[in-house]
Amino acid sequence: KDSICVKVIESRAGSKILSGFIPQRNATVVERAIAEGAIVVGKNSQDEFGFGSYNVNVGVGFEVPKNPFDEKRACGGSSGGSAGFASLTKFSHASFGESTGGSIVCPASFCGVVGFTPTYGQFSRYGLIDYGNSLDKIGPITKTVEDSAIVLESASGVDPNDSTSVHSKKENFSSFVGEKPNGKTLGVVKEFCEKGRLESGVEKIFFDKLSALEKEGFKIKEVSLALNEKFAIPTYYLMSTPEASTNLARFCGMRYGLQKDFSGNFNEYFSQIRSEGFGLEVKRRLMLGTFARMSGFRDAYYLRALKVRSKLLKEFKAAFKKVDFLVHPTMPFVAPTFSEIKNFSPLQHYYADLFICPANLGGFPHVSVNAGFSNGLPVGFMFTSDHFGESELIRAGSLLEELK
Repeated sequence: KDSICVKVIESRAGSKILSGFIPQRNATVVERAIAEGAIVVGKNSQDEFGFGSYNVNVGVGFEVPKNPFDEKRACGGSSGGSAGFASLTKFSHASFGESTGGSIVCPASFCGVVGFTPTYGQFSRYGLIDYGNSLDKIGPITKTVEDSAIVLESASGVDPNDSTSVHSKKENFSSFVGEKPNGKTLGVVKEFCEKGRLESGVEKIFFDKLSALEKEGFKIKEVSLALNEKFAIPTYYLMSTPEASTNLARFCGMRYGLQKDFSGNFNEYFSQIRSEGFGLEVKRRLMLGTFARMSGFRDAYYLRALKVRSKLLKEFKAAFKKVDFLVHPTMPFVAPTFSEIKNFSPLQHYYADLFICPANLGGFPHVSVNAGFSNGLPVGFMFTSDHFGESELIRAGSLLEELK
């Protein structure tokens, strides 16, 4: 993903405002992958700074990636280029995506590949051009669960350059591929799977695979995430946009990226650079985030959102006392066409991530695995586990792959 820095390769996070920015060092995940023998073949298109669900909010100089199964449809966002490329390659390949509110599993679902979002802190964020620091997570997008497991082995672990990275136990993740997760319980999220919530093709494929997993020994139990269903999206935007507003304040044409001959006062120069360098969706979110963190509003919006987030996290924790995994379709519909996306309101764009935003808010690991095809278009099946449950996700995800 273009927001992950690669040494001496232009890294713009999909934005015109970072034109010409050439990092002088690799992101930690890139450095660790190279140390294991990986070869970097390029950077992938993304929604500008990660702001989008369909990878149509690209900056000047970037192409909107087209779905490998139908070029009239989107790849999903914001790591759309990463998922599209992972789907198309004929050789052994892994893309590094990044998820703030669902940007790994959404495009993985739409492009028929595996998207693995690890526990917050499992991968170092050093070298990531941040969107929202308390939410950003780097993770692999691959053709198979085994490939994701190999990337997890090489890239995870504490990093002295990132204070949010964790001292998790070093695991041989690929050894869990093909292991049957005996006696585990799948918690079907009631609010995300109720009648009328899903496209008919998505609904059929999901429940067919659920039945197949039950025959493999999984227990099935319905669980509720009522608070998350109601409050996750507004909480996410009242947390992520103030953090983005703070992070993107550094892009003002002084140190790197887009620059012009200085004229007028500093405020006029900064406004000129940012007006020209940022796209429409970036401006929308920066205005929302700046408002929410202003003096007099910070307590009412951002800090209150943090309190709500803790309640949403507790709802997940309570669910994991009853079940081992939470499951639902990754997205309620297959990849939409570009003509359909043009008619979506900003609110429709934001609520597209309703199923995948809650796990991201809580920093829970989750994986989207292709479950089948509806009218020739991929459908993702998403497993979420408790924090640091990556090994269990690999077991469950690889079993689902075998059921195809």
